[in-house]
Amino acid sequence: MTLAITARTVVLDLEGTTSAAGFILGDLYDYARPRLLPWLRDHAGDDAVAAARAQTVADGGLDATATDEEVVAVLHGWMDGDVKATPLKTLQGQIWAEGFARGEITSHFFDDVIPKLRAWHGAGVALAVFSSGSVTSQRPWFAHSPGGDLGPLVTAYFDTVNAGPKKEPSSYDTIAAALGTPAAELVFFSDHPDELTAAAAAGWQVVAFARPGEPWFDADFGAAPVVASFDEVEVAAR
Repeated sequence: MTLAITARTVVLDLEGTTSAAGFILGDLYDYARPRLLPWLRDHAGDDAVAAARAQTVADGGLDATATDEEVVAVLHGWMDGDVKATPLKTLQGQIWAEGFARGEITSHFFDDVIPKLRAWHGAGVALAVFSSGSVTSQRPWFAHSPGGDLGPLVTAYFDTVNAGPKKEPSSYDTIAAALGTPAAELVFFSDHPDELTAAAAAGWQVVAFARPGEPWFDADFGAAPVVASFDEVEVAAR
């Protein structure tokens, strides 16, 4: 059975929804891990890097005199625990953006995703992204997809810095305001039940993705409609 949705904008989660969590937590994490220390050193004069380092020191309980090696040890610990820490996401996003630009890495999308994104966009449905990964990493993720540059399909990118935590209804209020769209005309696609609960509490439509092999496949999604593929959803422009 196909789930029919009418919305002005589809807002996409990435990990576990459009893309395999194993790719992000595996290939991309493996790419970033050995590059964190040289990145901190080579970009010490970058304001965003300096801010991320300072926040890591504070959040990681380090002394103000912490060495780069101690800071990276905290970052690696967050990676091991898949902690959605803002400074980690900032640094990873910068490293990945450079890797995409160099052609050393490419993004991953499930086979059912890109054709649907193109079809919905062509039918007048706007597309946006809300991911715990930084906007810095989201843009090249779409620009370097297996299906080519998807950047022109996406109208806006949101992360935990410019929108807020994904499990808080206020973050979805912020996104709705930024898009200039009533909550009822937005739909959020995610594989995480707490994120869907937060979006629904903000008045959004929601669709839960339970993909076999993904971390939240067996989760309880409550009242949210559940699908396993973009092929099970049809979105019409409102």
